[in-house]
Amino acid sequence: MRPRRAINQLQSKEGSRLHGHELDRWRRWGPYLSERQWGTVREDYSEYGTAWDYFPHDHARSRMYRWGEDGIAGFGNDPLDWCVSLALWNGHDPIIKERLFGLTNEQGNHGEDVKELYFYLDGTPTHSYMKMLYKYPHEAYPYQDLIDENRRRGADQPEYEILDTGVFDDNRYFDIVVEYAKHTPDDIVMRVTVENRADQRAALHVLPQFWARNRWQWSGKPGKPSLTLEPGTEEGVRVVARNPALETIIVTASAQQPVEWLFCENETNVRRIFGLEGTGPFKDGFNDFLIARDEQAIRRDKGTRAAAHVYLQLAPHESSVLYLRWRPESSPAAAPETVPLDMKALFARRQAEADEFYAVLQHDIADADMRLVQRQALAGMLWSKQYYQFDVTRWHDGDPGQPNPPKARRHGRNADWRHMCNGDIVSMPDKWEYPWYASWDLAFHAVAFAVIDPDFAKKQLLLLVKDRYMHPNGQLPAYEWAFSDANPPVHAWATWRVYELDREVTSVGDLGFLEMMFHKLLLNFSWWVNRKDADDRNIFQGGFLGLDNIGIFDRSSSLPTGGRIDQADGTAWMASYALDLMQIGLELAMKNDSYVEIAVKFFEHFLYIAEAINCSDGCGTGLWDAHDEFFYDLLHLPDGTQVPMRIRSIVGLIPLFAVHVLEDRVYGHLPGLRERLAWFLDHRPNLAKLVSRWTEPGKGNTTLLSLLRGYRMTALLRRALDETEFLSEYGVRALSRVHRDTPYVFDHDGASFHVNYLPGESDSRVFGGNSNWRGPVWMPVNYLLIESLYEFHRYYGDEFRIEYPTGSGNLLSLSEIADKLARRVTALFLKDAHGVRPVMAAYPMLQADPRSQDLMLFHEYFHGDNGRGVGASHQTGWSGLVALLLQPRMMKLSHAQPDTASIVEAIAEDTAPVMGR
Repeated sequence: MRPRRAINQLQSKEGSRLHGHELDRWRRWGPYLSERQWGTVREDYSEYGTAWDYFPHDHARSRMYRWGEDGIAGFGNDPLDWCVSLALWNGHDPIIKERLFGLTNEQGNHGEDVKELYFYLDGTPTHSYMKMLYKYPHEAYPYQDLIDENRRRGADQPEYEILDTGVFDDNRYFDIVVEYAKHTPDDIVMRVTVENRADQRAALHVLPQFWARNRWQWSGKPGKPSLTLEPGTEEGVRVVARNPALETIIVTASAQQPVEWLFCENETNVRRIFGLEGTGPFKDGFNDFLIARDEQAIRRDKGTRAAAHVYLQLAPHESSVLYLRWRPESSPAAAPETVPLDMKALFARRQAEADEFYAVLQHDIADADMRLVQRQALAGMLWSKQYYQFDVTRWHDGDPGQPNPPKARRHGRNADWRHMCNGDIVSMPDKWEYPWYASWDLAFHAVAFAVIDPDFAKKQLLLLVKDRYMHPNGQLPAYEWAFSDANPPVHAWATWRVYELDREVTSVGDLGFLEMMFHKLLLNFSWWVNRKDADDRNIFQGGFLGLDNIGIFDRSSSLPTGGRIDQADGTAWMASYALDLMQIGLELAMKNDSYVEIAVKFFEHFLYIAEAINCSDGCGTGLWDAHDEFFYDLLHLPDGTQVPMRIRSIVGLIPLFAVHVLEDRVYGHLPGLRERLAWFLDHRPNLAKLVSRWTEPGKGNTTLLSLLRGYRMTALLRRALDETEFLSEYGVRALSRVHRDTPYVFDHDGASFHVNYLPGESDSRVFGGNSNWRGPVWMPVNYLLIESLYEFHRYYGDEFRIEYPTGSGNLLSLSEIADKLARRVTALFLKDAHGVRPVMAAYPMLQADPRSQDLMLFHEYFHGDNGRGVGASHQTGWSGLVALLLQPRMMKLSHAQPDTASIVEAIAEDTAPVMGR
């Protein structure tokens, strides 16, 4: 069904850019630097794949990168030929602050963790305006204290965070706001506003940096870029940036205080890192000049890295502003009328355009706090774009003129992915903690991006199915630590949702995009069927499936018991995959009826999976437990024993996600569709009973395709909506609270394995230090559950009502329950009756500060009892889905209730508790 009112982005200046012919030029520059390039797999050239140890934080200031760059509030062009970021020194730190610090996986008592305070505040899709805030203490940054205390703490204790050190007490810190505004697509200004938040004076060195990414030493080819200080004209002193392959760029700086230009080379300090002879100045030149007062560490006139050094002495609560501008040499420094660029006016103009753009998007959100949360969520998405380059063949074989990597690398990590050659702007889960893409994360990112930039969302989905990403066998890459791991196959779901949201924004469905994705996803679906169904029974294994630490074993590794696990989540994901491909095929059939046959094929495949997962005694093993009325994984031991793993987790709720309603009025006219479906169901009566209301005259015009007939759906929802089990104040937990008092225990061959309810940080390192699906609330699965409830409502309508919460006696329709569940999840970020945001419970200092109480972090997951943010603190990627939950109409594009003649009899028939259910 088409919505009544579309989002008319063209009503705004930014919307016009998004739909204009110069869009690619506007996107050429953006926040494309990583926040952590050190400690990543692609920079790891060790023999045994010890990425964290091979390239630690202590090396980052002195050692050039191979595959990218990092920096605070980084900005750069695609593909990072030129980079911009901010460096700071408070006069007390042992090193200058050029990049964000955090603990490695081994250092943190709950795994890797960034230990900084920074917030993404605003942004536009073309990056015509971007804004973020970084908080920097007056005193020395407590690097060693953070390392030592977290090392001392065990997994049963909370993480030791930067605020716990006391370094920010009494507001002894600087608020540093970094903004970017584009005068033209390639004439860009960086504005840095520094405010002393304390009641005493404080000094600060501020160094906006502009540099060339080092390619010359890796490629062995001539053509090294250069930055040269030259006398200017009306601009004063300027830096000229030359690259043989690009247009020359003019860089200028201005401030209320004197600007001192410093230069060094973006090259490794071989003396410090390798103990070799070498002449500088090296990459760490600015650090050594300021900290060690080493004049030989820098140059004053040229290099490949330049910094506009400004020294500030700020009175209590005083502010200071400085600007860095870069533009093509062919672009005049002044406006056509020869009036110099008014930078303050430029920022005011771009801020107003951002306000206009979001006003169009949020025209139906009346609550100001909801608008604020949505805008910051989307800002986090925009800031989390990153240029990602990784050529696995070159990584394995080495570069010209460089030492050869150890031979073991060619048989180690990602050895089967030598075709992989990435070099694109990609949406990252978190540019510090996860500065690499993950396939199922990226699918959720694309859906959130489609709200503001459908074109970028489509390109993100298309990336992973390109030949240089997708494996020749059809597998999508999981993430760089192990491309061969299996993530949940949600790309088809995301493809359909992005198609719908794009149509909402543009009023035109992009069938070309849909068709291209469909053909590539056919290959991926085949990979799943051929590789992850051990017995060809339509029961799937999958392995990891993104749900690290959800059970007693690491499902991506060989089991300590031997054997294998038949997975309820893997099987349900594949059922959902089949339905999504059927939906896409039917949409394509609207223009080309040859797709009807393919769509029906996925209809058939879905029914085979539905039969397999639901079967009990008499038709196969199945994964449904009739006694508990829940889905469980099934452990197959080497001796043939089959053990249901009665862990009541989100794994058993994921079958709810496999649901789709076919509307006769939408697809009934497709040539041969009804006849083809009828033939199949007539000849497979055992499968026909799985389809609700098929060919019943006078009983409405919808058909329900679901892994669950009404009775089993109700049984699962009874648990999901039970506040003593899954339902928390802030959404559905990943593990039932029944396991708080009754852990699941499995004994085998003298070993004991257990799972107990942990609402926050994990006490298990089964799958990495900060992995935890044992109790917290996760945004993506809550989002899919809410969406599924809307879809069930399309079929059952308002007449079908169940208890919410379970045991309350309060009967609601499934749509009303979806609305209320969405309100619980969005309450994570919204101010409560006391003006506190639950997600920020670990930041009481900020919540008590009127100036900071509207700052939000979008964590990886959330405490199952109190909503506190847990895990990666800036994983706006999938937690950015809150942007859609705050605007329910964006979720209901295809979930509007259809016209029905009489549904009451069907509900009674579909939900009756018959034998075997």
